[in-house]
Amino acid sequence: MHGWTGTIQYVNLSDGSCRREPLAPDLLHTYLGGRGLGVRLMREFHRLDPFSPEMPLIFATGPLCGTPAPTTARMTVVSRSPLTGTIFSSSAGGLFPWRMKAAGIDVLFVTGRSPAPVCLILNDAGAELVPADPLWGKTIPETAAALRDRGSVAAIGPAGENGVLFASIGQDTGGAFARGGLGAVMGDKRLKAVVADGSGTVEIADRDRFDRARQDVLRLFNASPVIFGELGFANFGTPALVDLIRQRRMSPTENFRSTVFAGAAGYGGPAIRNAYAPEGDGCHGCPVECRKRTPTGEPLPDYDAVSHFGGLNANADLATIVRCNALCGELGMDPVSTAATLSAWGEARGRFASADEMPSLLADIARRRGEGELLALGSQQAMGRLGRPEFSMSVKGLELPAYDPRGAYGLALAYCTSSRGGCHLQANPVSHEILRKPVATDRFTFSGKARIIKIAEDGNAAADSLVACGSAFFGATLEEYGELVSAATGREFPPCRLLEIGERIFMTERFYNCANGFTRKDDVLPERFFTDPGSSGEGIEIPHIDRERFEVELQKYYRIRGLSEEGTFADRLFLERQP
Repeated sequence: MHGWTGTIQYVNLSDGSCRREPLAPDLLHTYLGGRGLGVRLMREFHRLDPFSPEMPLIFATGPLCGTPAPTTARMTVVSRSPLTGTIFSSSAGGLFPWRMKAAGIDVLFVTGRSPAPVCLILNDAGAELVPADPLWGKTIPETAAALRDRGSVAAIGPAGENGVLFASIGQDTGGAFARGGLGAVMGDKRLKAVVADGSGTVEIADRDRFDRARQDVLRLFNASPVIFGELGFANFGTPALVDLIRQRRMSPTENFRSTVFAGAAGYGGPAIRNAYAPEGDGCHGCPVECRKRTPTGEPLPDYDAVSHFGGLNANADLATIVRCNALCGELGMDPVSTAATLSAWGEARGRFASADEMPSLLADIARRRGEGELLALGSQQAMGRLGRPEFSMSVKGLELPAYDPRGAYGLALAYCTSSRGGCHLQANPVSHEILRKPVATDRFTFSGKARIIKIAEDGNAAADSLVACGSAFFGATLEEYGELVSAATGREFPPCRLLEIGERIFMTERFYNCANGFTRKDDVLPERFFTDPGSSGEGIEIPHIDRERFEVELQKYYRIRGLSEEGTFADRLFLERQP
């Protein structure tokens, strides 16, 4: 088989059984890999409680992983989020996906709950469970160091072990599967780490065609001002966005009470460069290296983390921001939900945490001690217990990232329609509304946004199933990546087919959520955005969002998707009609 290995690795932690089985080629051709394949494999399990032993934790690579296709040394982890209750996919790149694919595995499907902590070892010969009692309680870097001789590592830290609802899964080299709390699912299964050490290679069906497509992608990367421009991601990492979002007056500040933070220049891309002389750090084989680290190896925050530990918490101290981001990586927590939960709590108690307090609060959250016991629940549940639910800046329980929706109305709609919850990445209208030059004048209108968001959701679902990095699409398109996957697999995947696959994936996620009780009532922003304006000035007015106009566009979106006025499925047999 070309592109794919055609193999799924099953592991049942309850009885310790491990077996490999072939994947049906039609399933791969219809769902590709990554997010799509993981979502399809959830079909019989999507109603289970996230902490049910039978709930799968699925690690799925894509058909381009293991090839020289740019930004595709990635995988997606799929399960049901304990933070939101939604079907959830979290994607990240690194060496671990590459090594798992090299072990001959497209998908790792983990169920059960081990009676004692274990590590799972994957290699060419098969799978093995080994005791992990000495590693329980260790940080992710400590765990990775202990297992380094066995292969590349994906592991949880104390937050995942202790059931923090926004716990992440980290890697030894590469990004974290951060959002949605899937690290808590892994911890509940008593699975400390997965180690992959394959030595195989991926066969490419048409190498000449593949090489031409790869050169096209690299050419578009080099031409993209967002990727390789003077102020682009390759030079500054994603904190290059700090100054731009500040100029658009849509920087989340003090728990989204305002949209401009006076101290933002102190933690933007140039400020980080001056303070830390950062070095490039990226996913395995990535030419962009958008992540940065200090010369001593400490990871530097991305845009969402730097903004949320900064302005969202009224904090201008760059050293504290960098330390909090590093602690999230060590302890195994999503920086976005961590910082947003701290911010909601700060507003609720009338005082945001000081720079001196923040690191110790993060340690308390990971170990669920003191105030950390409450904060470990995430902002929605924590604020609910305090009787102040309006302070949770979340959709479907997922805390919003670092773009205020009052500054871009397509983004506002995308937060609400995302199947994950308050996430911009499933549609990612940032390039359309925020990055264009001249600045898009339609960012303060809903006109046409329903169709734009629908098409973007379908395209990004396909990209997440290839699995390709979202940053790649600031330069290349599905046309170029469709050519790559066609050349790799020997089957044709033009953009129109990829969009059809993406629509099937997204609608399946939506169906799962509806089956678990999600409706129109959950597709809504926090009340603050409909009643309070942002921070107008510098010739830019940031009004509150018109609730009636938002509702009109949401209903348009439902009609385009073929949904009812409540956002549910009239076709009760939808799932049975899917391959």
